[in-house]
Amino acid sequence: MNIKVLNMKSLLALAVTGVTLASCVNYLEPYPNGNRTTEDIWKYQDMVQGLVGQCYDNMPRNYNDNEGVYLDGTTDDVVITSTTNNMTRLAVGALPTSQDPFRTYWDRDYRSIYLVNLFLKDRRGYNTRFLVNSHLDSLVKNRLQGEAFALRAWFQWDLLQKFGGKGTNGQMLGYPIVLDPIDVKGDINLARNTYDECIKQILADCDSAYKYLPIAHRDFLVPNVNDRVYAGSRFWGRFDGITTRAIKAMVYLTWASPRFNPTGDVTRWEQAAKNAKEVMDFKLKTDAVTNGFAAAKAINWFDPNFPGIVFSARYNNANDAMERMFYPGGFQGTGSVGATQDLVDAFPMSNGYPITDARSKYDPANPYANRDPRFYAAIFHNTAKAVKLNTTTTMYTFENWTGAKDAAGPAVNSRTNYHIKKMVFMGLNWSDNSINRQPHAKFFIRWDHMVLAFAEAANQFEGPLGTRFGLSAKDAMAYLRTRNNTDGGKGFTTDPYLTEVAALGKSAFNEFVKNERRLELCFEGTRFFDIRRWSTDLKELNKPVHMARITRNADGSFAYKLDEVVETRAYTSAYLPIPYDEMLRMSKLVQNEGWDLWK
Repeated sequence: MNIKVLNMKSLLALAVTGVTLASCVNYLEPYPNGNRTTEDIWKYQDMVQGLVGQCYDNMPRNYNDNEGVYLDGTTDDVVITSTTNNMTRLAVGALPTSQDPFRTYWDRDYRSIYLVNLFLKDRRGYNTRFLVNSHLDSLVKNRLQGEAFALRAWFQWDLLQKFGGKGTNGQMLGYPIVLDPIDVKGDINLARNTYDECIKQILADCDSAYKYLPIAHRDFLVPNVNDRVYAGSRFWGRFDGITTRAIKAMVYLTWASPRFNPTGDVTRWEQAAKNAKEVMDFKLKTDAVTNGFAAAKAINWFDPNFPGIVFSARYNNANDAMERMFYPGGFQGTGSVGATQDLVDAFPMSNGYPITDARSKYDPANPYANRDPRFYAAIFHNTAKAVKLNTTTTMYTFENWTGAKDAAGPAVNSRTNYHIKKMVFMGLNWSDNSINRQPHAKFFIRWDHMVLAFAEAANQFEGPLGTRFGLSAKDAMAYLRTRNNTDGGKGFTTDPYLTEVAALGKSAFNEFVKNERRLELCFEGTRFFDIRRWSTDLKELNKPVHMARITRNADGSFAYKLDEVVETRAYTSAYLPIPYDEMLRMSKLVQNEGWDLWK
């Protein structure tokens, strides 16, 4: 490897937060008159730790980006208000090579992989002496070694999700596996590994991480109080052992799904269920301490220490980005995105039955009455009220009928006549003398993800009522269906529909779990990858999406037209493109099918 020169400013920054990455060309940028090299990193323990620490800062911290709600805007859950947004152009088949919204993630992931590879190479990071006391030193070096493996698995998994797919050569390909500290922006020509090779590398890194990491960063798991300076809850938010099991569950879940499992290998479903269940058991049995995890506890999106988190981003404090983009212009927002009618229709009624079932008592003339409480916690509809937290004070009333202040049309209102409530802090009102902004973070993996992964995988492996894993898929879904909601809504106390659909067998229950996953994870950036892995063609991705057209009658009542197409999707590929400039630079790269103009 060529040794890059580092200036003193970069070295100092590395000691505080990690390696300073000042260029997209060189990961460790030379300084014109510097006299330091990367070899100097190994003389300073804080800088060695910074190789790992910087990677956490490379992760997104919120859902207001192309990895979050805007990615949902390429699916049947969300419509992006701007018709010139890059993600909108992706969805309608008009994305130019010059506006690739995923280019930055390729660079970010390989920058991060470079840093941990530097730490892992020849075990130099592990062999660094961090502390004089040998016992405490072992706590630090084992944690950092485990984190380095886990971080490499994490960023490789991100590369595989975003860029893995069927190449124009007909093979299922992943990303170029890089296990040495190589600057992939340098003079290099890489080839993509097969999809299965990438899967196996990610799983291997998870297992390597597990050997070094504590099962979780919790003080009650560190009996020696003196050790808690270098272990325990102060490292909450960093990778731990149980998180690597969660990553494996997600990796196996995708690898087991129809698009990526043409031979129908059921052992992949088994492994997805097994790993998800391990995380569930940890949360239920070990993490269920005083003020700790409880399965029935509603999600608190504004608590970076919420016990239901398995792995989360570092948080943005006193932040109102989500509220700004979700509220309409009439309440000082930008109305950047809106929920689709298709998503609204996916929510069942308050008795648990889907609206297509006559027993649900759904009334299309009064479509928002008696719906599943999760609907009211996730979506603002016509006449809905934004009620201030812990009060009865109405901050804002939504008026979405034609000609009203929140109706589709202006650039600051959604195009669907729905606005998003999920992840909006209801104590925030910009008209208050003292504006109450709360922390926001991205909860990458939480309890819900593991319950849903287990239910889907266990059902595919043994049906909805099997008990091979000590818990049935049906009983796992009951955890989510009975849980209270973020805005105080109550879960289902009786749930005849769950019992009924479980009795119908594997196929019916699979469709049920898919819908529950859609509801629980809406606006979080998972829907695109879910639709893709469940399907083997483009039909599901290319379904038109709908809005509500609302008319106010003379007597103040409303007429609803709920089947109006608001956007037609036109995907030519189920896969995202390999960045165009990388294709031009490296002749060994094979582009994904459907991106013929990106070669």
